[in-house]
Amino acid sequence: MSPEKKYTVVVVGCGKRGVHHAQEFYKNPRFQLVGLCDIDRGRVEAAAKQFGNPETSLDAAPLVKKLQPDIFCFCTLPNLRSPMIRLGVENGAKLIAFEKPIATSTNEALDIMKLLREARVKSVVRHQHRYGEHYKKVKEIIASGALGRVHTVYGTAPGWMLHMITHLIEYTRWYNDYAEAEWAMGQASGKAKFSDNHPSPDYIVGVIQYANGVRGIVESGDGAPDVPEVEAWWRKCRIGAQGTEGFAEVLTGGGWRAVTKQGLMSGPGGMDYAHDMPPYVQEIADWLDDPAKVHSCNGEQAYKGLEIMMAICRSVVERGKIKLPLGPGEPELEALQRALPD
Repeated sequence: MSPEKKYTVVVVGCGKRGVHHAQEFYKNPRFQLVGLCDIDRGRVEAAAKQFGNPETSLDAAPLVKKLQPDIFCFCTLPNLRSPMIRLGVENGAKLIAFEKPIATSTNEALDIMKLLREARVKSVVRHQHRYGEHYKKVKEIIASGALGRVHTVYGTAPGWMLHMITHLIEYTRWYNDYAEAEWAMGQASGKAKFSDNHPSPDYIVGVIQYANGVRGIVESGDGAPDVPEVEAWWRKCRIGAQGTEGFAEVLTGGGWRAVTKQGLMSGPGGMDYAHDMPPYVQEIADWLDDPAKVHSCNGEQAYKGLEIMMAICRSVVERGKIKLPLGPGEPELEALQRALPD
């Protein structure tokens, strides 16, 4: 395939995240931004003026049906995953890029993955923090063997589950070389955040056993420990690994640090969409050019992270270990909300 080929793109959702995507597709010469959509006329018209005045609509369906883009990117609330993905698949998209989490239940996630696999449509899920230099530095230290035998990976964030925990699971799985999870256990508390547009328990903690013997620990919500080194609340995320000879961790808003036999090391870094989004978008072109260049944020890995999150939720309800992989079951958020005390 010619490296000069341009891939057409439609972006649905012109909030902050949608604008980040539209901007990077517009700036990258491998893409042609042909359509923008938002239910807010002012927002979509303002975005169109910034990005070359592509075709606009307040309704995604007719726009996507008309333009038949190579890439369908949507940045909408979690309750719209299934209809948006079906819209992209039915209108010939080669790749669908969308927000995490990929679904709000295991049942929905299984249906989504079945649809994508059968249609042979590639999927990319927005876990873009991994492109941060401080995230990559921690991965480099772990991969070098400087920590000895890694026995624990961990991640904490004060943001509630549907916003944050798949980020924590994705990056800890990356630090653990994407070993398969065997089982998970969890506990949760609080129901206030179930009224949010990312419905979640107020706090949830999960323990994950990986097939390579590594233990994972993730915490999300108002019971998660503070990260006093970081001022910005949404960036108070601590993600790292501990081994027999030291540890290394990244703070989303506060650089990285490690202790090994060589002593204490540290460096700068912070969440930066201007830095992280260009490689995320470029890898989309690379994957479409060459099927062997699988995107770092591919949907198959994101599904496994979603599966772990849902296993933790099931564990809260069932009060025990939940073996992976998961099959269909009662929608986890509904079961969890019902199980938690008022």
